Order: sequence, then C-alpha cells, then structure tokens
Amino acid sequence: MVLIAEEVVEEWLNQQRFFTIRGVKLGVKEMDILAIREGEDGIERHHYEVHASINPVSYVSTVPKTIQRAEGRASNSAKKRTAEELKRGVKEWIQKKFKDPKKVELRQQLSAGEWRYHFVLHKVRHQDELAIFEESEVKILYLREILVDLKAGGDFTASGKDLIDLMLMDRLSTP
Repeated sequence: MVLIAEEVVEEWLNQQRFFTIRGVKLGVKEMDILAIREGEDGIERHHYEVHASINPVSYVSTVPKTIQRAEGRASNSAKKRTAEELKRGVKEWIQKKFKDPKKVELRQQLSAGEWRYHFVLHKVRHQDELAIFEESEVKILYLREILVDLKAGGDFTASGKDLIDLMLMDRLSTP
C-alpha cells in the first residue's frame, strides 16, 4: 500500500514540475521521496515521508528508546501511551526520518540549502499523536487531498501514470 501511495505522491509532485527521487537508500535507512524544483525565490527542496494504511492498528511513531529499555516494551507496542511518551516518540521519529546525520549529509550533497519536511498520510489511529506532529516543523499532507488534486489535474506523465489512469478510468473513457 505504501509503495502505491508513494507513486501517487511522486506523480503529484511531477505534475507540479518537481524533479523527484524515490526510495533513496542509505544502508537499511530510506528516504521516501526527495523533490526539487526552481521556485520564484530559488531552489525549493522537499523531503516527503509517506504513510498509508486503510486500517491503522497502532501509532505511527515508536515507543521511545528509553522506555523500550526500561520497561521492555516493544518498539511498535499498541499499548496506550502517555502524552510525554507520545511527544518523545514523535520527536525520535522525526529525528530518524528527517534529521538523521547521514540523510542530512546526502540531501546537502544533492542540493545544499534548506530542506522542508512533509509527512503524507491517509489515516492515523491516534489523533493525539497527529496533533504532536502538527506542532512540529513537519508539514502534514493528506493522501485524499493529493488524490483530489490529481483528479482535477491534467495529463499524467510520470511513474504513477498507469495507476492514476486506472483510478480515473471512468473520467478518461469515451463511451
């Protein structure tokens, strides 16, 4: 599901004239989508992480490392978390996904300057976790809004073309 969602986001970015790189690997780590384009104020640099689940069963972030060690709780435990655990978990998730030194270094080698962070998602199980993300420097985007934007758009030319054409088959078919 996530790979399909990444294709959709990449198509959306390509329609906005972004040059994109998807699935950048750094050992076992990965960056979902890097997007660059020339904007009115110079080069725009964006890093997108995509999370798509039809029926989310747990949190997006993991249990904070200190709690995993102290309590022996699994990193992806669905057990209810305190507000403090959520804040620390989201902070660690942002650090891992966007601010890891190797990821920062690679992005700077690709295009030196300020990079903006985006988190594309479909649904989350815990709205209190989402509220913490919204208070961070990571901009939240919803997959359904991207799909609406794509449906309103024009021709599809990038990697997600076949998928988007299939989704819009009724609109694109002639009787």
